[in-house]
Amino acid sequence: MSVDVPLGVLDLVPVSSGSTAPQALRNSIDLARAAERLGYARYWYAEHHLNPGVAGTSPAVVLALTAAATSTIRLGSGAVLLGHRTALSTVEEFGLIDALHPGRLDLGLGRSGGRPPGGSRRTGEDGPSGGPSSAPPAHSPVVDGRAPNGLLIPPRFSFERLIGSPRIALQRELLMLPGATSQEYAAQIDDILALLAGTYRSPEGVEAHVVPGEGANLEVWILGSSSGGESAEAAGGRGLRFAANYHVSPGTVLEAVAGYRASFQPSKILDAPYVSVSADVVVAEDDRRARELATGYAPWVRSIRKAEGAIAFPTPEEAGTLDWTEEDRALVRDRVDTQFVGSPGSVADRLEQLREATGADELLITTITHDHRDRVRSYELLAQEWRRR
Repeated sequence: MSVDVPLGVLDLVPVSSGSTAPQALRNSIDLARAAERLGYARYWYAEHHLNPGVAGTSPAVVLALTAAATSTIRLGSGAVLLGHRTALSTVEEFGLIDALHPGRLDLGLGRSGGRPPGGSRRTGEDGPSGGPSSAPPAHSPVVDGRAPNGLLIPPRFSFERLIGSPRIALQRELLMLPGATSQEYAAQIDDILALLAGTYRSPEGVEAHVVPGEGANLEVWILGSSSGGESAEAAGGRGLRFAANYHVSPGTVLEAVAGYRASFQPSKILDAPYVSVSADVVVAEDDRRARELATGYAPWVRSIRKAEGAIAFPTPEEAGTLDWTEEDRALVRDRVDTQFVGSPGSVADRLEQLREATGADELLITTITHDHRDRVRSYELLAQEWRRR
């Protein structure tokens, strides 16, 4: 069963304690080469800002570097955040990379904090087509915090603390030009699709043609974490691929996938829904060693959830010296409880549960350990186990 479900990699370019951002970038490119050798289908980079422990600030730049260091694996953004950029700049950046590495790029699009509500301004020739989807919901009701097959679905986490934090406000201020406002999310997606297809027209009827970029053979994905529905509906209503983030918001992943399937309309791109689902994973030769390697994960998540910015990923020894309160434990419980940690067999079993519960066509694996060699080994062990199934 598993061999028919490809695995991909989601990389945040983590900085380990005692290390540097340049070393983190070198490690990520090395991991991409390893992932290519191991048979992973995709390698995606996330976008984060003002995080001391995360060096992935510009997916397009890191993708260009990684494309030059690899040859076959698909490369993409997981995701480009549309709240502080334009459709044109996005298509131009990915068009430049595609010009030298054609047919290998995934353009993953995501929302960033503080964006205005959706609502398409322009559908054009690449807008939704066909009738409403008859696809059934992707899951059955959750009972006692678990899907019918046993996958843990924790209570949903409220991101209001993060969205309203001074650090996020500063991030937005630094990323946006003075006086600028974000374009509506759905309209921006439509503009990107139109620019790629060469069908863009301004409200006044003026054409725009992006060179390079127009006609680029990109796979466009929409990424979504929450159950609010806008990202899922934006993907489904345009017949695009959808990536749901179990590793970011495990409490809402089933709702997000179901919302995408329910809103899906066939398009020139896809005639049926296509879903990838992410998971946080640490694999080692045995459960004890895997748990040791994952020790730094809880304090790392705590730093993010407290809106302080991700800390450099600690060693197990450093993590063991940190003080914790009950509030701290509650803050990270959903993420820690849904991290897949253990031997290759036990982790693969839980990934099977995730795939079954969500109906995922692909799974996206994100792994962070303090030592780069342990991270590479985790992906190696998982790939070997997945191929055996």
